[in-house]
Amino acid sequence: MKSELNNPFARLPKAASFHVKSSDISDNLVLSAPQLSGKFGVEGGQDISPQLKWSGAPKGTKRYAVTVYDPDAPTGSGFWHWSVCNIPADVTQLPSGAGSEDGSCLPNGAIQLNNDASFAGYIGAAPPVGDGPHRYYFIVHALDVEDIGDQTNSTPAFLGFQMLTHTLGRAVLIATFER
Repeated sequence: MKSELNNPFARLPKAASFHVKSSDISDNLVLSAPQLSGKFGVEGGQDISPQLKWSGAPKGTKRYAVTVYDPDAPTGSGFWHWSVCNIPADVTQLPSGAGSEDGSCLPNGAIQLNNDASFAGYIGAAPPVGDGPHRYYFIVHALDVEDIGDQTNSTPAFLGFQMLTHTLGRAVLIATFER
């Protein structure tokens, strides 16, 4: 496993934790074909975002954001696979495939940002062949604001900056994959 030195939370303020689970992926286990990237040439990859369900968010949560990040990508800045913000506080799950490019399964008002493959939607795991196992952080962020702002033309990294002082809690599920 890649070094914990590239822990994406190492330089962020502490936040309460709550729970996230999925019928499609499991914590600390290998991703399966639907969550791998056919667009990036992974055999059997389908680029389908997993079902996510969360509970126990901190009191005062007004919105959620969901991000998927690979800190082990050999880029110097990791790789953002998916980012969605302004998910209403009464929504506590996203169905499998919610990260489709048309966003049709996202709740009203949610904004899907461009990933590092330059389109709004979920792009599956596709680490370089022989690079070893990569970790994929599926994170639900509980936010203390009704609207994190217009992120339509933003990047996932800038969304992270915008959430910095508004994050009440994080629910984290980490899966792996290597080629």
